[in-house]
Amino acid sequence: MSRIGRKPIVVPAGVTITQEGHVLTVKGPKGTLSRALHEDMIVRIETDEIHVERPSDAKLHRSLHGTTRSVVSNMVEGVTKGYEKVLDLVGVGYRATKAGNKVTLTLGFSHPVEVVAEEGLEIDVPTNTRLIVKGIDKERVGTFSAKIRDLRRPEPYKGKGIRYENEVVRRKVGKTGKK
Repeated sequence: MSRIGRKPIVVPAGVTITQEGHVLTVKGPKGTLSRALHEDMIVRIETDEIHVERPSDAKLHRSLHGTTRSVVSNMVEGVTKGYEKVLDLVGVGYRATKAGNKVTLTLGFSHPVEVVAEEGLEIDVPTNTRLIVKGIDKERVGTFSAKIRDLRRPEPYKGKGIRYENEVVRRKVGKTGKK
């Protein structure tokens, strides 16, 4: 039995959950999320808890059990608290400026790079070397943050680039001169 899959999901006050077929909709104070779940998984909605069950012990059902429970739990947490990813710009001259929903990044290229926030996501620039991507959908926040990071990944020799807040960049030793 999946240790994660059998845990009940506690539904906080102010969150309503509806199920139409295999589509689960979660409404909360921050917004609404809707997602189609696998048709084999059984989602039981009670007054203050949600239980995810699997129909059999087949390999597919075992693998989907914990995943489905985590997806539903992330939806509930997203509409109540929300998610955010923090990105740091490391390097001389690397900076970010915000104008409206558009962020202009100076990353050492010959031109500035403009990033527009996707619908349902928000980009904050508290300092000129820090970006915060916020949203209610964990998957979309992570994917959009990864796209920003891919604009200039941290390089292993000087560590310059865009990195996540607590990311550790493994450094390499450069060449040594011949004697």
